[in-house]
Amino acid sequence: MSLRNLFTTWGKDLGAKPLQEYPRPQFVRKSYFNLNGWWEYAITTKDVIPQDFHGKILVPFSPESPLSGVGHTLRPKEFLFYRRTFVLPKTFVKDRVLLHFGAVDNVCDVYVNGEHVCHHEGGYNSFDADITDFIKPDGNELVVKVQDMTDTGYQTRGKQSSRRGGMWYTAQSGIWQTVWMESVPAQYIESVRITPDFDNAQVVVDVKCNFDEPITVVVLDGDKEIAKNDGKGRITVRFPNREFIPWTPENPHLYNLRFISRRDRVESYFGMRKFGCETAGKYCRLMLNNKPYFHNGLLDQGYWSDGLYTAPSDEAMIYDIETAKSLGFNMLRKHVKVEPARWYYHCDRLGMLVWQDMPSGGTRYGKWTVSYAPFLGFEHFRDNNYVRFGRKSQESRDLFVNEYSEMIEQLYNCVSIAMWVPFNEGWGQFDANEVAALTKQLDPTRTVDHASGWHDQGGGDVKSIHVYFKKLRLPKDKNRAVCLTEFGGYSFKDDGHSANLDNTYSYKQFADLQSFNRGLEALYERDVCPWVSRGLSAAVYTQLTDVEDEVNGLMTYDRKVLKVDADMMREINSRINLYKLAEIIEQGRYRDTEDIPRYEETL
Repeated sequence: MSLRNLFTTWGKDLGAKPLQEYPRPQFVRKSYFNLNGWWEYAITTKDVIPQDFHGKILVPFSPESPLSGVGHTLRPKEFLFYRRTFVLPKTFVKDRVLLHFGAVDNVCDVYVNGEHVCHHEGGYNSFDADITDFIKPDGNELVVKVQDMTDTGYQTRGKQSSRRGGMWYTAQSGIWQTVWMESVPAQYIESVRITPDFDNAQVVVDVKCNFDEPITVVVLDGDKEIAKNDGKGRITVRFPNREFIPWTPENPHLYNLRFISRRDRVESYFGMRKFGCETAGKYCRLMLNNKPYFHNGLLDQGYWSDGLYTAPSDEAMIYDIETAKSLGFNMLRKHVKVEPARWYYHCDRLGMLVWQDMPSGGTRYGKWTVSYAPFLGFEHFRDNNYVRFGRKSQESRDLFVNEYSEMIEQLYNCVSIAMWVPFNEGWGQFDANEVAALTKQLDPTRTVDHASGWHDQGGGDVKSIHVYFKKLRLPKDKNRAVCLTEFGGYSFKDDGHSANLDNTYSYKQFADLQSFNRGLEALYERDVCPWVSRGLSAAVYTQLTDVEDEVNGLMTYDRKVLKVDADMMREINSRINLYKLAEIIEQGRYRDTEDIPRYEETL
């Protein structure tokens, strides 16, 4: 069933040069050359650069999206070619020129002036190439070749499907994040890894350079210098008198960072925060800055009615985050998708916790394993049965580990990311305990939900449950925080703002907005509010927006209608707050949560 085109306010007014903002706020140089805009494209069945390009495509929107101007779904045996020319200003080039791609789905090769400059696999992580030796002063040709297996192979794909419908969405291909260039000196700072050390009032940075000289690291509060230190490799900067402002969703205070060498200078930022999982009172709780903190969130698929995988503008990304925050939520679970770096930057500065899923992969999902069995009560299959979970191939498993590790490294500096979620509902799951251990090795500063929903292997920091079609029964787990990581899915279809006029997909439908909001209020009163004081540490409602056939969003797919009653939602969320509980624990006013049978009474 085809979908009708729905345009957001931002997409309707889109210009010829979209998404011009600096794409990497966590690692900024003044040098910047944006390549978004109209490119030529060709789709062929031959693995050779064509002589003729037969159309134009608006980069960085996938050819499947309305905003791309193409409207073609790339097939596994097809090749998508992009081409554009560019001239670099003489003042732009220093010593080296780096070409950056935010993300290209799924396998691509890049050519500059006919020379192959890089090959990349994986549709969600960024990559770059040094093209200095290939560029010419009077004009250059850039060609990108793409192939995408979607769900006919074992590559990562999230919720993309070659046969979209229901909970599976239109497949994406090609360039879907910003393409850009920067110029760097011959001796330059390659990367930084920023670790806030909350307990010791300091920040630790690991700096990678292609030279062997000390650099200076400066911490600033706004423009005011707070502290600095010189060194190589790992450098620690301590706050004077151990005084700093903690980062929280309520007060998302960020400190600026400056990295200075003799020839290079990079700007960044960080927040002083600490995530964890500890026993507080009777129950194991998620912690923020050494205090229990309830993660009250929404499932966020990251799809747009006009840009699909790509938000039509920076303002559009901000709108989603600010809307969720205005309703009283403090967390978004980014569901089996990775966003551009700017999305995380906005969560950092606006104060929105993020649970980051790894996009799922593997061969076709076995419906018995991931759908039917869990609803019949069989939720704990061992995930070393690789055939059952669609991970028979060692290459598939190795690819997942490589891309997952790369994702963690690329997003490590994002202040707002509190949780890594490698597997969801058994989709392509394998060796989840080992993957959880790998996650802690790569990043010991965050918590891990090793198997969201079902097929729990007993690892990670979270006992993760998905509840649809039934009342919540809270399981007990002494060593892990119990979290309701998906629930709800209540729906109301607004015909004027729905992509599919015929088919819809949801878990419980309502005929009008009034009954939808009454049902939503009753759901929270039954399955969330009374359970906070009984051990529940997080709740993730499905979901932030409608997506294609799904009409279970708090907003419509085009973001033009807020279906939920904002005042009602804010009032409910005002009661789901563990700061009060944290204060009671600290003051020793009770020994465990049985002393406060109704948490609402403490507010």
